[in-house]
Parts: sequence; C-alpha cells; structure tokens
Amino acid sequence: MTVTPDLHAARPATPDLLRSVFRRHAAGVAVITARGAAPVGFTATSLTSVSAEPPVVSFGIGLGSSSWPTVAEADHVGVHILGEHQADLAATFARSGADRFGEPTRWHVGPEGVPVLDGVLAWLVCKVVARVPAGDHRIVLAQAVCGDPAGDGSPLLYHQGRFNALRD
Repeated sequence: MTVTPDLHAARPATPDLLRSVFRRHAAGVAVITARGAAPVGFTATSLTSVSAEPPVVSFGIGLGSSSWPTVAEADHVGVHILGEHQADLAATFARSGADRFGEPTRWHVGPEGVPVLDGVLAWLVCKVVARVPAGDHRIVLAQAVCGDPAGDGSPLLYHQGRFNALRD
C-alpha cells in the first residue's frame, strides 16, 4: 500500500523535527573509544563506511560530549560494532557521567594504545584523518589500520529511542 505524503503537514526544520524523523531510522550501534589521560568512549549510531580503498569510516560527535576534547586530539580511535547482547554496554556508553570503563565493562589496551572492548561483533583501530565541522558536531573521518570481524552474534540496532535486536 502506498501512502501519499501530506505536504500540508510539513513542519519547519528544527532540532526536534530532525530527532523525530531519525527515530524512524533504524541504525546499527557502535561504541567509539579513544586514549587520553583516561580512556573515553561514547555510543554512536552515526557510523558510516565511507571508502573501501583506502578503508575509511566516519562518525559524528557533539562538541558538548565529554569525549570530544579527547577525540579532538586523538591520533587513533577504536570503532566497535555491538551485538544484540550488548544493549547494557550501549546504554552505559550513552549515559552522561557513567563510569564507562569500570565494572562490568571488559576491555584491553589495543593497538596504538586505543581501548578495545571485549565481546563485540567486530572492531577496528583507525587513524584519524580529518575532523569536519558540521553544526554543533564534528564528523570524524578515520582510516582503518587493523581490526577483527570475528565476533559472534547479530547486531544491536537503535530504533524509536530503544535498543533492539535484528528480526528476520
């Protein structure tokens, strides 16, 4: 069934409109980490594969994020694809003021000193190649230097303000 859009219902673009539209967009869930005086990390649904040759990814980070000062200076970042069994981990890394690297989070110092999370579906360590201004965010472009795609399970998704499992 095709639904014709109600063009008379169009609202002016606002931050609330953008958030409302993107609640309808299911996105994979990732955690981005970086090494600083203390490790930092945050949950991201903006992760995108940009280029295969060279292997480049991008993600957005808010300038008000507690992780931004470290990511702004980091040479390398960790990119972790979360599994459906990791909704609690995603929530921890999304929560302001949380002890993200304390118990029960399991992690190790990985290549280039980047924090690498245990039990994820896949991870990359990437060299930051650019930070592009985008409103109240920066789009970080990072080239993969190493990683591992061998985790078990199905991906965690974010939709309608909740973490969800992929259904067939």
